[in-house]
Amino acid sequence: MANSEEGCSTQLIDGDGTFNATGIDRLIKEVKLGECGLSYAIVSIMGPQSSGKSTLLNNLFATNFREMDAFRGRSQTTKGIWLAKCAGIEPCTLVMDLEGTDGRERGEDDTAFEKQSALFALAVSDIVLINMWCHDIGREQAANKPLLKTVFQVMMRLFSPRKTTLMFVIRDKTRTPLENLEPVLREDIQKIWDSVPKPESHKETPLSEFFNVEVVALSSYEEKEEQFKEQVASLRQRFFHSIAPGGLAGDRRGVVPASGFSFSAQQIWKVIKENKDLDLPAHKVMVATVRCEEIANEKYADFSGNEEWSQLEEAVQSGPISGFGKKLSSILDTCLSEYDAEATYFDEGVRTGKRKQLEEKLLQLVQPAFQALLGHIRSGSLDKFKEAFDKALNGGEAFSVAACNCFESFMALFDEGCADAVITQANWDTSKVRDKLKRDMEAHIASVRASKLAELTALYEAQLKEALSGPVEALLDGANSETWPAIRKLFRHETESAVSGLSSALSGFDMDEQSKGKLLSSLEAYARGVVEAKTKEEAGRVLIRMKDRFTTLFSHDSDSMPRVWTGKEDIRAITKTARSSSLKLLSVMAAIRLDDGDADNIENTLSLALVDSTNVAAKDRSITTADPLASSTWQEVSSSKTLITPVQCKSLWRQFKAETEYSVSQAISAQEANKRNNNWLPPPWAIVALIVLGFNEFMTLLRNPLYLGVIFVGFLLIKALWVQLDVAGEFRNGALPGLISLSSKLVPTIMNMIKRLADEGANAAANDPHRNPPLASKNFTNEGNASSEMSSSASSGLTESDYSSPSKQD
Repeated sequence: MANSEEGCSTQLIDGDGTFNATGIDRLIKEVKLGECGLSYAIVSIMGPQSSGKSTLLNNLFATNFREMDAFRGRSQTTKGIWLAKCAGIEPCTLVMDLEGTDGRERGEDDTAFEKQSALFALAVSDIVLINMWCHDIGREQAANKPLLKTVFQVMMRLFSPRKTTLMFVIRDKTRTPLENLEPVLREDIQKIWDSVPKPESHKETPLSEFFNVEVVALSSYEEKEEQFKEQVASLRQRFFHSIAPGGLAGDRRGVVPASGFSFSAQQIWKVIKENKDLDLPAHKVMVATVRCEEIANEKYADFSGNEEWSQLEEAVQSGPISGFGKKLSSILDTCLSEYDAEATYFDEGVRTGKRKQLEEKLLQLVQPAFQALLGHIRSGSLDKFKEAFDKALNGGEAFSVAACNCFESFMALFDEGCADAVITQANWDTSKVRDKLKRDMEAHIASVRASKLAELTALYEAQLKEALSGPVEALLDGANSETWPAIRKLFRHETESAVSGLSSALSGFDMDEQSKGKLLSSLEAYARGVVEAKTKEEAGRVLIRMKDRFTTLFSHDSDSMPRVWTGKEDIRAITKTARSSSLKLLSVMAAIRLDDGDADNIENTLSLALVDSTNVAAKDRSITTADPLASSTWQEVSSSKTLITPVQCKSLWRQFKAETEYSVSQAISAQEANKRNNNWLPPPWAIVALIVLGFNEFMTLLRNPLYLGVIFVGFLLIKALWVQLDVAGEFRNGALPGLISLSSKLVPTIMNMIKRLADEGANAAANDPHRNPPLASKNFTNEGNASSEMSSSASSGLTESDYSSPSKQD
């Protein structure tokens, strides 16, 4: 590559037909062609060898192509195709210097490269300069005609007109005016065009459809250099703004954008080298496809490495981001706008398709972040919904109102979040995430509803259990004829109260009547179940209840005081009353009678079978009747309401009687023992006989008072012994045991009494030592009195000892 102040040039294609891709890329970067879009022009020159093509270009465009040294002889100077930038011309213009035709170096038969280079120049150039000698105009076999035939023939292989400008530069103009030369030249050109074979589609296509023909003439460079340069300077002005309307290439077609020129030129040359027909529209699409894809890939890579996008992608993993949609849309819009700016000049269909692919790839790249953001918005909305819903319920708000308000509020909040997250370039459907949030909210509402309903139901069930269980147990414990009516009344009252309370509480749940009715019916069934369960529980302990009742009634009087079996009580009547009451308890426990229509004869049946049947059998043992309890069901009572079957009642009664017989026997024994203990006096006749037969002795005692004193002292001694020995208590256990016990205690008791009397006498003498009666007569006189006092004292001592604890004597 050569450089100068005027411009720079590089060999685009060498003499062997090798395309210099590296050189053209470097040249394009240096001249910044890629930034020009469609605002650039390609000029090429072709003509016979050594016809001054390079000299013309260097003077016309200030390039530095190698020129022939005339002093060394006429020979090939330019090999292959060279490319350079025209200095100082706007828009950016590149000029190609083609190898000359009809050169002796390649020979007469080697015209392949001439045709290939000509086709290449026509395919990529907007303006083609055809350098020709003035003296060749009008000649049949002049050098310009083979060149024109070559140009027109290869042009047919393009299959589509590019409207290339052919500028015929007549060199070394003679005195013949240009006005006379130009018609001849145009006539020759038309003849050549007409004679060239054309494809069927272009049989009638005029030359003007393919080419704009311009003719200029220049003086001899060697003989009239100054004039030549003036004319070249004038011609140079025509290349300014050449692509503007009315310019030299103002109506060109099928221009490849500047950024794709290198690739397009390389592919065109490749097709030409393979000797294939060059379809420029298809080539244009191919270039657009490759370049647009390259641009798209570059923009995708730029977006992937974008720092702002990376920050968004990282931040969205940990939580929602405010303004996510706007920020990401802006980044995407910038990326797509850059693509549009670089690909704007390529084929619209290809450009649009690749843009769509780029957009899809970008959206595919950002979609996980978008979905993650939606997930955060959904979960955040759900959590806030749960919190607000619980707070509303705890604040006393009605369930249905709280559920409706919170649901609508947080669905709207989710929609706002989605709107903030929406990416302008995408038309993603958020309905699935919204539906999931909706389902989650509805599931939470249903869960809380079920929980609240369960709490309400459990509350009223607990109230019912507390209100029914204890009272029913108490009523069954005091079973009588009014037990079941009282239970039914209690059941209806408490059930109605609970159902009314639950119904009022359910009004805030906005339930349909069917669901509400089911809950209320369930509560009623629960109340019934509580009563039935308690009844079954008590029925399981009926034997214990019967025995407790029997014991209570049998062992206590009407004032609930324990009975003392003195012998006056009617044990038979008491036993019958207690057993009848226990039988009443059994009849009450035998079946459940919660409904108003429940009526039965269980009590009468049990009474006839278990109580009255015994009396009837005792009166007339010859009468044989059927046993009413020989059945597993009660008449008029369903099996579901039966707690104790008739057969079980008979068995329980038998067991009950057997276990209460002992109490009755004990009562009878106690009564008889009490009678025996209270019957220690002799019979009345014996008392009368004693009075009659002992009348004389009684009178004797009355006549002699001393005997009475002796008898009184003896009575006191006997009474003291009676008390000390607890004679009545000893004989309470029987006569023989009493006698044995008394015989063992008699002597020690007498000795103890004598010792106590002696001790008291000694204590009395010690307390009065100065007592000394003066007169013997007085002693004798008072002897009786002293004896009397002594006897009285002894009697008092014995009497007091009678009430001392017998344990001391033992």
